[in-house]
Amino acid sequence: MSKQLAFYFEQEHCVGCNTCQVACKDKNNLEVGEQFRRVYEITGGKYIKKGNAIIQDIYGFCISVSCNHCIDPGCIKKCPTGALKKRSEDGIVIIEKDKCIGCASCVKGCPYNALQYDGKIGKVSKCDFCLDLLEIGKDPVCVSACPMRALDYDDIKILQEKYGNINETEGLPSSNITKPALVINPHKNARRNLE
Repeated sequence: MSKQLAFYFEQEHCVGCNTCQVACKDKNNLEVGEQFRRVYEITGGKYIKKGNAIIQDIYGFCISVSCNHCIDPGCIKKCPTGALKKRSEDGIVIIEKDKCIGCASCVKGCPYNALQYDGKIGKVSKCDFCLDLLEIGKDPVCVSACPMRALDYDDIKILQEKYGNINETEGLPSSNITKPALVINPHKNARRNLE
């Protein structure tokens, strides 16, 4: 593979506004309940009593996640018809709709819940990294829509050189499962749970 496109997520800057999620949903004309990109909040912590004082040790941060176009995609392994493929030129995982029989085995094979079964057409759909926009030199819609510039993309090697090799955070499954093409700069409160 000559290149592996990956998303970069600057978790410290994500405010959970859902703009990336809405932009993706709008661009792909998704039905209610269908989401190729999801934003959700992780909270935790406790209060600590020291003498007469109560000190808060609570935290909250957001995660924006879509298909991670994994190095070792679980969805491809589960597909009985070969409808899911990893493109050799950029590592993007795509669905060949004419081969999809709608069995949803791939949905169960993805630990990120990135694949969506579309009951109207009886097939599965997912993020395709906005291939139509990439082909005309534009960014994926989630990246261009983010008002905080918390999302970016590039070849994974370039992202790792710039930002490091972290590809999981609290709230996401272990990166060992599918080796996601994802680089994260975790929120300070997420870091304490990675150590």
